[in-house]
Amino acid sequence: MTEAMSPLHERRLPDAVLRPAAVNAFESTVEQLATAVRLGVFAHGEQLPPERELAERLGVSRVTLREAIAALRDSGLVTTTRGRGGGTVVVYRGPDLPRDSEPVAGRRGADLSDALEFRRVVEPGAAALAARRSLSADQRSWLAQACQEVRDAPDSKGHRVADSRLHLAVATLSGSPMLIEAVTRAQAALHELLTAIPVLPTNIAHSSAQHDCIVTAILAGDADAARTAMEEHCDATAALLRGLLG
Repeated sequence: MTEAMSPLHERRLPDAVLRPAAVNAFESTVEQLATAVRLGVFAHGEQLPPERELAERLGVSRVTLREAIAALRDSGLVTTTRGRGGGTVVVYRGPDLPRDSEPVAGRRGADLSDALEFRRVVEPGAAALAARRSLSADQRSWLAQACQEVRDAPDSKGHRVADSRLHLAVATLSGSPMLIEAVTRAQAALHELLTAIPVLPTNIAHSSAQHDCIVTAILAGDADAARTAMEEHCDATAALLRGLLG
């Protein structure tokens, strides 16, 4: 589905997480676009916005944008077709997860602790703030749909991407640009960590139940319950990662 065809609520994530580059325009653009693809802001099979719109959103020239998109192509995240009806389409399906026989790697020690503690601070706050806002019917539907898409993900790769989209949706509904940026950073770090451990079906089931509690609390306008549910969710994931990554 192209952005032009997407419902309004499905276009909120790019608007929320992409921001003008202050320095290092090329590198920052590559980082933002690659992170947006890996976190499902632009999902598999989705076409990126038109060059002019995307360049304006990122505050870079179209030449810099094209160079950044070329880097994404070289990394296997997108593909581009030319001519009428062409464009850049996401081909990334999700992270390559380790097999049971493969050793895990990733952040450890203080670096791991810092990433998990940062997430524990920002994501519960975003959930509480989202619960305090008066959400429109469209916003409520979007959040419920994002939660259901995590449950309906066809495989482990799809689940990780849908999970990120749900958390970014919660952050977007908080209405705070600074929180959205912080949660995007937290999810990028979490994405890196979770790709370093095997997929555990029991954890996936627990995670889905926790997502339901978070979304239910937000839709009920219960900020305290939303914060608590998100804290419990973050704590469960942190315990798993500390146990497997050390």
